[in-house]
Amino acid sequence: MKVRLRTVRLELAEPLRISRSTMTARDAVWLAVEHDGVTGYGEAVSSVYYGLDADTLVRLISAVALERFADPESALEALSSQALSSDAVPSVPPAVTAAVESALLDLVGKRDGVPVHRLLGTDTPFGVATARTIGITSLPHAAAEARRLAAHGFQVIKVKAGTPDPEDDIERTRVIRDAAPRVRLLLDSNGAWSAAQAERLLPRFAALGVEAVEQPLPPGDPDALGALAEKSPLPVIADEDAVSVDDVRRLAGRVHGVNVKLAKCGGVRAALRIAESIEGSGTELMLGCLTASSLGLAPAVHLADRARWADLDGHLLLAHDPWTGIGGADGTVRPSDRPGLGVEEVTAHEDVA
Repeated sequence: MKVRLRTVRLELAEPLRISRSTMTARDAVWLAVEHDGVTGYGEAVSSVYYGLDADTLVRLISAVALERFADPESALEALSSQALSSDAVPSVPPAVTAAVESALLDLVGKRDGVPVHRLLGTDTPFGVATARTIGITSLPHAAAEARRLAAHGFQVIKVKAGTPDPEDDIERTRVIRDAAPRVRLLLDSNGAWSAAQAERLLPRFAALGVEAVEQPLPPGDPDALGALAEKSPLPVIADEDAVSVDDVRRLAGRVHGVNVKLAKCGGVRAALRIAESIEGSGTELMLGCLTASSLGLAPAVHLADRARWADLDGHLLLAHDPWTGIGGADGTVRPSDRPGLGVEEVTAHEDVA
């Protein structure tokens, strides 16, 4: 197998502010894996939170050395057993595993003439309503965004919270609710509140019609998150506390949902193992994402029919999405029925590394 890497800059349409940071752009590393004249693609994006910049991603993906595998199936098998590790990469980060798996699944699907969702066991075409994020911003801008999104067909809006003054979060949620009264609302404070704050605030958000809240407490204390979930008037979804399959097993039955991001858990098949681990526990699946292109979002979209909540809008936050094929501009993401991931590059980008 032949491997090529390319690093590009993804600019956001506008700054996205959350409780711990503001983002205006991020780097993406595109991986192309060629075998017998067929090429599969994957994407890994930089993340300050996970300590991965573009140079680190390039180094780690290169060290995986897919060239040593005779075919994509053997590489996928090695990926499942974590045999991709080497002296240079003693432990492959989940974001790298997810990108490599994406490229291999894309390649296998193209070779066999089937879309990835069929490789994963879903034969029927489907579309899923995705949440669209409104970051921490001014009240007039939040209201205008909510009206615009509702007019374009969005059924779910996710409101970022966690400002120093919680009243600001309450008011922003209120104006979004007033501007788009028919949409479903999700809330995400990215771990900004103490348990006492969350207990005081969640009933007020529930009164505004918020459907569920993501990671209201700082990560690192799943017992506290479970205790809050037990008395919360809103379903509590673990995000930063739900990274690995083991994390999720500890939370199953104690929280109402877990937010699974492929770059966080290690890819499609790791997400499927997580979904299996919570089955029947009362904890439901949310599929989330990092800000990325349609290439980076596509593997999760092929899984989206399995999720109670879908938050797959990362490509919609970009000023220009350099790939196409999963939709979303009308509030619904749809896996393509074309072979593989079903995405294609729409324009050239300048390399930045």
